[in-house]
Amino acid sequence: MTEPRKKMTLPGLYQKVADKQPITWLTCYDYPTAHMQDQAGVDMILVGDSLGMTMLGYDSTLPVTMDDMIRHTAAVRRGAPNAWLVGDMPYMSYQPSVETAIRNAGRFMAETGCDSIKLEGGAAMADRVRGIVDSGIPTIGHLGLTPQSVSALGGFKLQGKSASLAKKIVDDARALEEAGAFCILLELVPDRVCELITERAKNCIIMSLGSGPHAHGQLLIYHDAFALYPKFKPRMAKVFADAGAAIREGLSAYVKEVTEKTFPAKENWFGMPDEEYDDLLKMLKEGSYVHR
Repeated sequence: MTEPRKKMTLPGLYQKVADKQPITWLTCYDYPTAHMQDQAGVDMILVGDSLGMTMLGYDSTLPVTMDDMIRHTAAVRRGAPNAWLVGDMPYMSYQPSVETAIRNAGRFMAETGCDSIKLEGGAAMADRVRGIVDSGIPTIGHLGLTPQSVSALGGFKLQGKSASLAKKIVDDARALEEAGAFCILLELVPDRVCELITERAKNCIIMSLGSGPHAHGQLLIYHDAFALYPKFKPRMAKVFADAGAAIREGLSAYVKEVTEKTFPAKENWFGMPDEEYDDLLKMLKEGSYVHR
């Protein structure tokens, strides 16, 4: 009999790094998917503001609100009680001030039961990271392709290709670690830049999203990994199972069977004893049916 899974903790994540065991991380936005990910043994789950695109159909993450994030993160927590759960701070929930950042990070922890929060930006956001960490909230930084700043970055593309831009990312990673971030996500940066940052990290977990194999673990967008996002497939994603094809096939079968009246079959509905039905008809005929 399989033993119940233990709750992933911060010491547990650091132990995986010490044991050179890669950390697994996926995005998730709903209860049933969270339940499956927890059962599969995923170490970390990110309720990303990417839900604006994957779940709400926006073209970017910018319209996502704190209320959106709170609702989805709480649902994921109920489905995945054992994974290390990360709430993603949405656009303008932390940029205005340190006080705003602390207040919204506190909302995440108090209203969803998540284990940590994530925010985008480097040295310019270090004071926000420090303030949140000093408030007792584990914090993850995010460098490279940061979707909330995609307009300033020139689109969804590789970051840090030149030496000067790569050095900025390396410097930003150091600033975030010194501010107290326990983990940094590197999205779409060259693999050797990711390797440099990982080697230089003293007490910080480095995670890769499209940044090569040399980090302490990997993150993928769930909808990319299972072919559930219809607009595009990023190069950095691998489709581990084409769930989208299976769902489309099932939907077509449903439409066909209902149209052809082969569904529902007898085993798909519930009957009523003949004597009860006869009594019902008698009551209706006699006008003794009482509305309640």
